[in-house]
Amino acid sequence: MASSPLLTVRDLSVTFPDNNGGLHALGDVSFAVQPQEFVCVLGPSGSGKSTLLRILAGLLAPTSGAYSFAGDRQPKIGMVFQQSNLMPWRTALENITLPLELERLNGSAARAKAQEMIELVGLQGFESAWPRDLSGGMAQRVAIARALIHDPDILLLDEPFGSLDALTRERMGAELLRIWQARQKTVLMVTHSISEALFLADRVLVLTQRPGSIKLDLAVDLPRPRADEMRYTNHFGELARKLKEAIG
Repeated sequence: MASSPLLTVRDLSVTFPDNNGGLHALGDVSFAVQPQEFVCVLGPSGSGKSTLLRILAGLLAPTSGAYSFAGDRQPKIGMVFQQSNLMPWRTALENITLPLELERLNGSAARAKAQEMIELVGLQGFESAWPRDLSGGMAQRVAIARALIHDPDILLLDEPFGSLDALTRERMGAELLRIWQARQKTVLMVTHSISEALFLADRVLVLTQRPGSIKLDLAVDLPRPRADEMRYTNHFGELARKLKEAIG
């Protein structure tokens, strides 16, 4: 990994106003992410995982603390939510081109770039499909392609496979790993699955109960490229045990 972080988070805290003095969602969260690093975030429900991603995406302001990106510039950010959030009146290809249209890239160039993304995520032949005709896994592939099409500096994934069945989720995890290896993007991903986090990540951050703070920063020393058989090794099981104990 490079020595200079792409993302640095310092003492980040968030309190949501309510009638009982405020809901303290995050408390003094600090960590750094290196360029091209894949980091997963685990933690109990309500520990502030999604809140953290929304802050980094610029959708929510922290109450205190700060975060910065390399060069103190505003980076390009791609974000994928648990639901694909595709526009039902646009085809798969048209959904993928949307970020480029917002950047006013001309139609033919945007379509060519979208076709490249279609091939990257393995959706050849579904360019003209409507969202209603796509499976959950295929819709999330479209969402990932849409998030990648403007070549983001960092990809934020908020439980992107949480609504999928177990087999599809495992298959999509392998697909995400393939895409990450092809594009070598910096990724910060929230998940509830210990196995998924270990299979995908270079590091796993575990948050405490609310207000969430970093309880464990675990380096995942599994070799790459990763094969599904790794899930059944003793070392994978030992890492999983450490994460489960940290989550509590």
